[in-house]
Amino acid sequence: MARAGLPAMGSLVAFVLLALLAVSVVARGGGTLFGDRDLLEWSLAHRPDLAVTLARVVTHTGTGFVPYVLVALAGYLLGRTARQRIQAAAACLVCLVTAQAVRFSVMALLSRPRPDTALWATDAGHWSFPSGHTTTSAVTAGLLVLAVLTRAPRGRYLTVAVVGSWGVLVGLTRVYLGVHWFSDVVGGWLFAVWWLGLAAYSLARFAPDAWAEVLRGDSTLRPGVTLLPGIPGPGSDIRFIRGKVKIAPESDRGAPPPSVVLPGVECHVRAAEADRIPLPPERDVSQR
Repeated sequence: MARAGLPAMGSLVAFVLLALLAVSVVARGGGTLFGDRDLLEWSLAHRPDLAVTLARVVTHTGTGFVPYVLVALAGYLLGRTARQRIQAAAACLVCLVTAQAVRFSVMALLSRPRPDTALWATDAGHWSFPSGHTTTSAVTAGLLVLAVLTRAPRGRYLTVAVVGSWGVLVGLTRVYLGVHWFSDVVGGWLFAVWWLGLAAYSLARFAPDAWAEVLRGDSTLRPGVTLLPGIPGPGSDIRFIRGKVKIAPESDRGAPPPSVVLPGVECHVRAAEADRIPLPPERDVSQR
């Protein structure tokens, strides 16, 4: 529960910011906010054919079957056994599907119009706030980052950087291609952070065993990790720190006080003391 405090706090902050942004959109009648028109005008002035083609490729990875395949992969990585992998993949898919449903409800409720269709460089539909591609890619990236940080044996930070950059680029391409305002993209990012934090807190609150199983990822022995030389004594302790195994010496554990008698030891102590009792010299009984 203590570890659930961070995602809960992050979810609360993201929700408050998302609510303020939504209120601002409603107050402006769906009009533009900070930097919306400036970024769209910059995009219109910098659209070479190659850049537009690359932007379309990136933006299409934020919808369709790609996010669902990546989310299922994240669940597969989170599990250890076949059953856990199936359960984790199903849970991640449910997280993404429910996020889509809630996001679409918010989008229909606010009904913010998109930029003028004459400015579009790709197809788009429905309302504008929050951005659907941005929300989908951000939720997918968040689940993948969790799986990589929990299970990847090495090169995790490079993978996290690539996945995080993809989640950000999908949102930015929506502005570059003229189908969303920048505030729509910010709303999608905030929605994803709120939803992922809420999902993490709910898992820790109502399924603490499953949450503890996820957080124990760093304590799992990974390929290439070996024990340090030496055999731990009775007072030693094996500690798992970021995939490395460290044996703490007995001095770190502390010795029990002399007054403490361990079970089964007292009889051995008495037997040893009996062996040290001097026996009287043998008497010559032949004269009797």
